[in-house]
Amino acid sequence: MPYTDIPKFIKTIRTLEDLSAIALEVTILTALRTSEVLKAEWSEIDIDKKIWTIPAIRTKAKREHRIPLTPRIVEHLRHLHEGKINQFIFPSPKPDRPLSNNAMEMLLRRLDAKNTTVHGMRSSFRDWAGDETEFQREVIEAALGHVIGDKAEAAYRRGDAMAKRRALMIAWEEYCIGRKKSGNVVTLSRKKSRG
Repeated sequence: MPYTDIPKFIKTIRTLEDLSAIALEVTILTALRTSEVLKAEWSEIDIDKKIWTIPAIRTKAKREHRIPLTPRIVEHLRHLHEGKINQFIFPSPKPDRPLSNNAMEMLLRRLDAKNTTVHGMRSSFRDWAGDETEFQREVIEAALGHVIGDKAEAAYRRGDAMAKRRALMIAWEEYCIGRKKSGNVVTLSRKKSRG
C-alpha cells in the first residue's frame, strides 16, 4: 500500500471492533512482522518504560529486538490488558493460542484492500521514512529489526538507538493517524520542469 494511503486506511480499520483490526493497526504502527505481533506475550511488555522486547527466538535476525511503544500502542495495550484471557496479547478463540497468522490477511480481503499484504506495510513504513523524513538510514533499518553493517561494525555497535527510534515511531504514528508532523519530518517539494 502506498504510504500516502495509510492514514485513510487506519481511519477505516479504527471503525471496526475486531481484534484482527487492532492487531493490524499495531502491526502498521510498529512496522513489525505478522508473527512478531500475533505471538506477542504480555511478559514482553514493559508499559511503564514503554518498551516491548521481542526475544531472539521470535525474531528473523535471531536477536532480541526492542520496540518503543508510542501513545496509540500503549492505549491499545491498556485496553487489551483489561480483557486478558491468557499470555497472548492477541489471543485466539482457541484456548492458549495466539490469533491465527491469517487473521489480518483475511481482514485485508474483507476490506477489499487489493494488492496489499500485511508484510507490505513494512515497506510502506520504509518508503515513508526514506522519502519524508530526515532520520538516518541506520535508525530506520533498526526500527525494522534489520541487521546492518558487517561483523566488525556489529561488534562495535552495541546500542539500539532507542531514543532516535522512539522519535521515528512517534513521527510515523502521527503521520498514520493524522496528527501533527514531527520536527524530523520533511515535506519534499517537487520542482516543476521547464520545457
